[in-house]
Amino acid sequence: MKLDYQIIYSKRKTVSLAVERDASIIVRAPNGLSEKKIHRAIEAKKLWLYEKVNHKQKYPEQSARKEFVTGESIMYLGRNYRLEITNDDVPGVRFHSGFFISRSNQPAAAELLREWYIQRAQQKLLPKVTAFAEALGVTFNRILISELKVSWGSCTPKNNLNFNWRIIKAPAFVIDYLIVHELAHLLEPNHTERFWNIVAVQVPKYGKAKEWLRENGGVLEIDF
Repeated sequence: MKLDYQIIYSKRKTVSLAVERDASIIVRAPNGLSEKKIHRAIEAKKLWLYEKVNHKQKYPEQSARKEFVTGESIMYLGRNYRLEITNDDVPGVRFHSGFFISRSNQPAAAELLREWYIQRAQQKLLPKVTAFAEALGVTFNRILISELKVSWGSCTPKNNLNFNWRIIKAPAFVIDYLIVHELAHLLEPNHTERFWNIVAVQVPKYGKAKEWLRENGGVLEIDF
């Protein structure tokens, strides 16, 4: 059983293994650590990694995408809402206890929903990021809502924050965790004990959010 992986070296003390959203394996290792020791760490977790990579619920195939017909379930802020294809003239997407798209726009439903999600992510995330940044006493340059291929969020060396628009589908407590996670990197670049202590102060139940992402992250990938 062969597993492909990417090694990222940094100023850390231990080796960590992670399976990302796209089912790729990332190995984070201390600078200068030999490939032999890294390989040994991977071999020790090989079965666990294989099961993670081949978990169908967490990493669903693209064939699982929505058909955008009346009765489809669309996720927003952790809840599923019914999609209604209506004969009414609806500009774009209308949301009111459910999603409404006009029949004439049904062929463009995926793009319309994507635009709607991005707009909602900008409306919901920006105030939260500002509030948590003030609570942490940190400053950031700008926030970008986009289609990240590997992670749900990232913090760049220039103090820019990037978030995947798909996280707006997740419950509020998960979104809060993802925001604080990236802001905490402005204080501590690595996932050290200090880093997790910083996160815990703002999101005491962050473990619950991590568990939700482990179990439901793949659902966020489905369109929609």
